Amino acid sequence: MNVAVIGAGSWGTALAMHLARAGCSVALWAREAEVVAGIRERRSNPLFLSQFEIPPGVRATGDLAEAGRGAEALVLVVPVQFARAVLRELRPHLGPGARIVSASKGIEVSSLARMDELVSGELGLPPEAFVALSGPSFAREVAAGLPTAAVLAGRDPEGLGTLQRAFSTSSFRFYTATDVVGVELAGALKNVIAIAAGMAEGLGLGQNATAALLTRGLHEIARLGVRLGGREETFRGLAGMGDLVLTCSPGSMSRNRSAGERLGRGEKLADIIAGREVAEGVPTTHAAAALARRHGVEMPITFTVEAILDGAIEPRAAVAALMTRELKAEAIL
Repeated sequence: MNVAVIGAGSWGTALAMHLARAGCSVALWAREAEVVAGIRERRSNPLFLSQFEIPPGVRATGDLAEAGRGAEALVLVVPVQFARAVLRELRPHLGPGARIVSASKGIEVSSLARMDELVSGELGLPPEAFVALSGPSFAREVAAGLPTAAVLAGRDPEGLGTLQRAFSTSSFRFYTATDVVGVELAGALKNVIAIAAGMAEGLGLGQNATAALLTRGLHEIARLGVRLGGREETFRGLAGMGDLVLTCSPGSMSRNRSAGERLGRGEKLADIIAGREVAEGVPTTHAAAALARRHGVEMPITFTVEAILDGAIEPRAAVAALMTRELKAEAIL
């Protein structure tokens, strides 16, 4: 299969490497000229995952027209807050029948739109052309070929089966699902809980607190996801619980958990988000809180993370506020 991977950060680079190993012909688009040159000349991405050799089946380009030419699937791996601009650039270069596979996890803050909504609006494609790729999958482990499982969610069973067979290998297994909304929201919203889990670590709150945070966090993101049209069981699967456990676990390589940990240690948000790697959970927190208020969904952890990011409350005071909320019965998914 001819595949274009749009975005050559850590996740895009890892997916391009995996797809080449799976036998796909891969065009990897990067906006940074040094990334294109590094892959072409030294088979290495100098900015992301530079310790890995890029397989010969990956060709790097800085030209979206070249990347999109002849692509049967275009895998979007760009930060969601910048996705709309990239989609507008990409639109003239889409071939007939191309599928869009989004591996980006987030919600656009300005519109509160998911990636399937952005793709539909900017590219004018039917819903059947969109697929969401999500699940517990750290880029570095995928690049290293370690065992991984993820989900492809879409509305066209035949197209999903084609992608599943083309993308799966003995080290990366893909399952299929039809709950596009649930899979997208699970992947986006777990990053909010990851920030909270990082703060718990930075504050030294212990493993009891982290376990409670993950459990209650899963409950509240599922509550919003179901209200927005997702299915409850999706949040118990790879895109929900699986990704949440991976992202929030001690020693996690998650940028979102790392950002939370630094906040818990007293660092400033501006310093934390100044690096090249993007913590999608920061803007997603504001989008999730806005959606929760719009739809009347109670999300105490999300609202608390939002208040901390906005500088309205200090992390340790936020913990006290959460722990002294009105007592109630436990609600189970």
